[in-house]
Amino acid sequence: MLVLDDTLFLLLEGYGWLPGLLRRSHGPVAHTRLLGHRTVGLRGPEAARFFYDDDNVRRRTALPEPIRSTLVGRGAAHTLDGAGHRARKAMFLSLLTGVGVGSLAAHTGAAWDEAAGRWGAGRRRVVLFEQAAEVLTAGVCRWAGIPISDAEVPDLAADLTAMVDGFGGGPRHWRGRLARARREAWLADLVGDLRDGTGTAPAGSALDVVVNYRGAGGKPLDAGTAAVELLNIIRPTAAVAWYVTFAAHALHRWPEHRKALRDGDAAHTEAFAQEVRRFYPFAPFVGGIAARDLTWAGERIPEGTLVLLDVYGQNHDPELWAEPYTFNPGRFAGRELGPYELIPQGGGDPGTGHRCPGEQITLALLQALAVRLARLDYAVPDQDLTISLRRIPTRPASGFVLTVPQPTPAQPPASSLHG
Repeated sequence: MLVLDDTLFLLLEGYGWLPGLLRRSHGPVAHTRLLGHRTVGLRGPEAARFFYDDDNVRRRTALPEPIRSTLVGRGAAHTLDGAGHRARKAMFLSLLTGVGVGSLAAHTGAAWDEAAGRWGAGRRRVVLFEQAAEVLTAGVCRWAGIPISDAEVPDLAADLTAMVDGFGGGPRHWRGRLARARREAWLADLVGDLRDGTGTAPAGSALDVVVNYRGAGGKPLDAGTAAVELLNIIRPTAAVAWYVTFAAHALHRWPEHRKALRDGDAAHTEAFAQEVRRFYPFAPFVGGIAARDLTWAGERIPEGTLVLLDVYGQNHDPELWAEPYTFNPGRFAGRELGPYELIPQGGGDPGTGHRCPGEQITLALLQALAVRLARLDYAVPDQDLTISLRRIPTRPASGFVLTVPQPTPAQPPASSLHG
């Protein structure tokens, strides 16, 4: 069977490419080629279970250059398999679960409150995507123990978002690549200062934990790899700006959800955050390499084949989600999710597999900032709020502009009005 290369169609169709390929295949597996490489696409909870089994699919050599050079960096935990991956992952889990979740959410909430005060005091026109990235960057650096002044936050936030924005390729890839190189060098210098005694890190902070981490044989990470992993803590936090902007888009289109958020309804807030992650597109798919000759649903997958798991298609699969293109947080009310159902940040057990260890952080930050967004007094001027499914990663075209009214000056007591 002749299989044509689909690289151009992926670039043209974006998020719709793999769902369309699977639909046209009339089966559970779609066969194609990308950049000349034999490729298969899979979708569904059982496919996710198959994909996240290290005996079936390995990630170490699977990450394409645009992702390795911008999003995750070389030598990162994402590029490891087996025991090495689990050991490095344990370091992330120690920081990004448990008490660390609430602490980071508190730091970020405080940074939002400070920024929102400035918006109302003078900066009336706000591009939410940019401001959310700065808030998240300030919050995560304070939490992580990374020394940075308020004046340095905007440039760092711009670099962190450029790294995320760059995994889609094109000119954005080169901006993201330069941003990562710049920030890896900055953090490697910081690690060097700590190790030679000219700098200090708060005890138990992310900076302290990464600098003092010992891997196989008790060896510390070299300064460059330590810098990569520090970026892989702060960069995903800044990436929550995408979800915060999507939350604003959802509140604009479906304002009936604002009251429950404003009132602090915890169950609705969590359901709202989950629905934002399901409904709005971020990663179109994830990929790995077949570790051996495999068979899935009766289809042969030779060793070395590129295996793609359809994230966007699964999160909009009508067999899993009733009316999947309707925004409905109620679908999560009382629903206990299986580990391979909702997969915007991967599937399986984050402790043993490749599911993102920062998923709890993402949910906590999105909930904290969605409530603050719902309580903020703002207007939405005319703008382009379209979300292109051809752009990866996508977001509202305008970045979601809002205007915040000036606070009303306090009036003197009535008894003093006439002297």
